[in-house]
Amino acid sequence: MDLKYIGYTFTVEPKEPATEILIAQLGFAGFESFVENEDGVTAYIQEGDWNADILNDIQILNSDEFKFKIKEEVIEHTNWNSEWEKNFNPIQVDDLVSIRAPFHDNPNLQYDIVIEPKMSFGTGHHETTHMMVQHLLNLDLTDKKVLDMGCGTGILAIFAEMKGAKPIDAIDIDNWCYLNSLENAERNNCEHISVFEGDASLLINKKYDVIIANINRNILLNDMQSYMNCLNDNGVILFSGFYQEDIPIIDAEVSKYDFKIDTIIERNNWVALKYKK
Repeated sequence: MDLKYIGYTFTVEPKEPATEILIAQLGFAGFESFVENEDGVTAYIQEGDWNADILNDIQILNSDEFKFKIKEEVIEHTNWNSEWEKNFNPIQVDDLVSIRAPFHDNPNLQYDIVIEPKMSFGTGHHETTHMMVQHLLNLDLTDKKVLDMGCGTGILAIFAEMKGAKPIDAIDIDNWCYLNSLENAERNNCEHISVFEGDASLLINKKYDVIIANINRNILLNDMQSYMNCLNDNGVILFSGFYQEDIPIIDAEVSKYDFKIDTIIERNNWVALKYKK
């Protein structure tokens, strides 16, 4: 059965920080993918998760500080790639890493990640993916065993392999993300990535040198013990998917396991944290 998605295009004035707050609130309401553009963002939700009142609880839409124009459309599953082609812009991180679709030109940077962007997070537009790539750039991943938890499109797992990591496990609870990560790993000629569909229960008896978890705050807090149980001594863990003001809440939980913040990267109030003992 073909899935249908409801798309909302939000024109936002001024764009920041309203767009970032809007994405966070829409994500909490069940929207599962976002494409930012010059004027705001388009957000997508599966028709089965949608209801006519879904925007009523999005608090920022009632703010006097920002102006919003909203356009709604139904998108057939088969039209999804064309939606991405219209909206997906290539990403460059520190002039070293390019993240692009097959229909974009190759900028010939040191690392080139090619993804077929479908209905999953992690296309690099989201600030958190950008910051996690920056963290990975600064790590020696040679022969390190890596976990990419909540892998989305598989970008971070793919980049970890490009930097010498092996083996790599990529896990996502969403079937579309699981399938998309499989495709993208193959597209980038990856040989050391295993993709799994599931949640933190898959981590029992696993051990990793580096854990990447770019997921929302509540899931991170809920699954923290699972992550810590499978991190090797002297391991490194990277967390993102939350805001600057969430750092004390995350840190209070992580510090129970004698880990300390080593590096913080911030972009437009989103943060990515590197922890080690």
